[in-house]
Amino acid sequence: MPAKLVIQDLTHHYPDEYTGESVHALEKINLKVEEGELVTVVGPSGCGKSTLLNILAGLLPYREGLVTVDGVKIEGPGSDRGVVFQEHAILPWRSVSKNIGHGLELRGAPVEERKQKVAAFIKLVGLEGFEDKYPHELSGGMKQRCAVARTLCADPVVMLMDEPFAAVDAQTRITLQEELNRIAIATKKTIIFITHAVDEAAFLGDRCFVFSARPGRLKAIVDINIAREKRIWSEMNVDKEFLSSRDEILRLVREEVNVAIEE
Repeated sequence: MPAKLVIQDLTHHYPDEYTGESVHALEKINLKVEEGELVTVVGPSGCGKSTLLNILAGLLPYREGLVTVDGVKIEGPGSDRGVVFQEHAILPWRSVSKNIGHGLELRGAPVEERKQKVAAFIKLVGLEGFEDKYPHELSGGMKQRCAVARTLCADPVVMLMDEPFAAVDAQTRITLQEELNRIAIATKKTIIFITHAVDEAAFLGDRCFVFSARPGRLKAIVDINIAREKRIWSEMNVDKEFLSSRDEILRLVREEVNVAIEE
């Protein structure tokens, strides 16, 4: 079976908004993501992780290389890709249930179908009892759960997540990581997860793509051979496979951070 998402020889430059000079963000990126995989992407600041995600989302045009989902070239935003950003990108004037069902509403899905799907995803992300609450009445973690549910409810082929847990406190972040792992088991979605946190990359990823310092290149791929059902933080902290994968990712990232400092 062909890979769900394929990136071939992707290179990207963009003009610096202050100097106008060309910034070389990505260089010859080649990678494949299989159906149902959750892959994480890490690297030093400025290595092009978010640039890559914006290209995958269709928000940033590219000229060099080829990016496809199910063999179809990405040429702009599409319903086959859903995005969860670091900021809580939910509509402040809509309730939790209305936010989650927003994509279905735009597609003209029947009211009863919307109700059933929204109820299912509210249960999946643990927001039962908050259906009629508005974003200003929710905690940061709840807002991100709502954003994740909204993306899942629209049923994208690929889910793109750009440091979605970076803005919450440490305890909430751990909870959200475990929740996302549970959701990945339940939905079997293909997920690309951008992060700065090495622990998070090792905890969530089936594989971790480590990027070099700018221009971002694919430095290494670290396989994390731990069953999803076993990914609970209380167990991971003493799991030899997790600790070994985390330490390898950290070593690779530190090499690139040192290179960036020396330059």
